Amino acid sequence: MKKLITTCLFLVIAFSFNAQTNLYENPQFDEIAKSHKTIAIVPFKTQVKLRPKQMKDMTNEQLHRIEKAEGEGIQSAMYSWFLKRKKRGDMETVEIQDPRTTTALLKKESIDYDNILDYTPQELAKLLGVDAVISGDFETNKPMSEGASIVLGSLFGFFGSTNSATLNMSVHNAEDGVLLWNYNKKVNGSIGSDTEDLVNTLMRKASRRLAYTKNSNDDD
Repeated sequence: MKKLITTCLFLVIAFSFNAQTNLYENPQFDEIAKSHKTIAIVPFKTQVKLRPKQMKDMTNEQLHRIEKAEGEGIQSAMYSWFLKRKKRGDMETVEIQDPRTTTALLKKESIDYDNILDYTPQELAKLLGVDAVISGDFETNKPMSEGASIVLGSLFGFFGSTNSATLNMSVHNAEDGVLLWNYNKKVNGSIGSDTEDLVNTLMRKASRRLAYTKNSNDDD
């Protein structure tokens, strides 16, 4: 009986985990990715869901600053994640555009965090001179980027360790704007102290289904 209960509990946990992860892969992604030389990551549009008391003590401008900082933090952390895979030989044929270059090129066209959704991934890729664009949405109740932490720390002090986060990440082809890959994952609990920890957690298994990193043994 005890063994049966344990087995059932395991199945329930496994189902709950899988139910919070959705992945789409274009059947042609592997073939299309072979011609890709450079990819860019743009800031993720972020929604920070604070507690009612925290929202009461915060202005819309402060919340916007936190969300912008968090979106740019995810962009930087994702860049670092790809660089690690490249360093250990998992991405030999693809370069990742430095976020500073991405930001500068977009700024020349008056594109920033606030209006980036007014442009299609295909348009952004053309402006950035890359073969694919990684973009997405991010939702959390405890932002962890350095910029967001500074704002929150000055307002509320210690913020706690438990949090939830949902990442919706897409890869679009530059040539025709086709969606090549979409990954949606939600995690709960204590998932690290900064955005790099968070991205490592969110991307650990996804990397095995991403054309650029399919040969990766992702343990960090």
